[in-house]
Amino acid sequence: MKLYVIFFHFLYFFHHVKANVINDDFIKTKGIHFTLNESPFYANGFNAYWLMLIGSDPSQRHKVSSVLQDAASHGLTVGRTWAFSDAGYSPLQFSPGFYNENMFQGLDYAIHEAGKNGIKLILSLVNNYNDFGGKNQYVNWAKSQGQPLTSDDDFYTNSVVKGYFKNHIKAVVTRNNSISGIAYKDDPTIMAWELMNEPRCSSDLSGSTVQSWISEMASYTKSIDSNHLVEAGLEGFYGNSDTQKNPNFQVGTDFIENNQIPEIDFATVHSYPDQWLTGQDDEAQLNFLTNWLKVHIEDSQTILKRPIIFAEFGKTTKGPGFTPQQRDIIFNTVYSSIFSSAKGGGAAAGGLFWHILAEGMDSFKDGYEIILSESSSVSDIIIEQSKRLNKIRKMYARLKNIEKWKKARKLKD
Repeated sequence: MKLYVIFFHFLYFFHHVKANVINDDFIKTKGIHFTLNESPFYANGFNAYWLMLIGSDPSQRHKVSSVLQDAASHGLTVGRTWAFSDAGYSPLQFSPGFYNENMFQGLDYAIHEAGKNGIKLILSLVNNYNDFGGKNQYVNWAKSQGQPLTSDDDFYTNSVVKGYFKNHIKAVVTRNNSISGIAYKDDPTIMAWELMNEPRCSSDLSGSTVQSWISEMASYTKSIDSNHLVEAGLEGFYGNSDTQKNPNFQVGTDFIENNQIPEIDFATVHSYPDQWLTGQDDEAQLNFLTNWLKVHIEDSQTILKRPIIFAEFGKTTKGPGFTPQQRDIIFNTVYSSIFSSAKGGGAAAGGLFWHILAEGMDSFKDGYEIILSESSSVSDIIIEQSKRLNKIRKMYARLKNIEKWKKARKLKD
């Protein structure tokens, strides 16, 4: 009897340790796919920009833990969150190079809890918008030091501003987690660095200004961290050569050229037809979304030859005549496009809905929030997508193992 007990304890320990080792590797890319421990990896996930802020408050940080546990129970594998908050309320960075240790510890906690739940994180390093400071705050910091700046777009070109931002990249990437003791650059819980949340440049719609900035910042990030992937944070808008694919406007980025920069590892797309096509009905918005998904998957596969993640999508509850069924249709449309591509070995590697909240976070509600315990129909859709992508992962892993076995047999024979 004792031998059986010892044997089963050994089996449990072996599988537990093995699972941790598998989850403890860095996400990599191989052609148009993500890999984890040389097996396919799919990013069914969520946005939770607030993790650092709530994690910095010991009386509230249980919400970080509960939402990550809940996400993991729904099979979600990747979360995207902010690693920035510049000046203003509860900043991470008081002023260039001066940091709020309490906020940094909130980010430490979020990363540590994500790792415990087997969730990888994409950390965004600055905002395009004024929320949480953003590029406007960097420009204001430089202006206060006598720099003759006139536009937020000077963020991309002014050497002083770029120096401030590089210092922020270094401060975050080289941070030692106060809980685990692991430097961020050495922590496999982090999947990727995102250079900016939704970069835009109204003064240069060609995408060239943003192109130079992405190239410089991606190269700098890689120079101090060779372990992690880097992505630009793009919404997916095309430049001058493909404007017909856009929703009748440009934002100063170019989905193709910006993602062809050698140091950019994968493409991202955001999808908000209810914001971009406000004068059109649900059918027109859905048709746009379907084509938006299709062309980006095709371009990622055939031109970029890199994986693509649909890093933000959702449906607001604040729109006229909203019903949960409308949101379900949006989720099913995004997920079906991803699944169809992944099933055929294509470039679509996952989607991150905007955004997840824990219970009791009413002040964070913006109409797009998903509280998994309160949104039964969309929660079921999320779980089903996780199951489908996991089956694909296992299928490709088995095929790879069979190929390895065949090669081993040939060598033996």
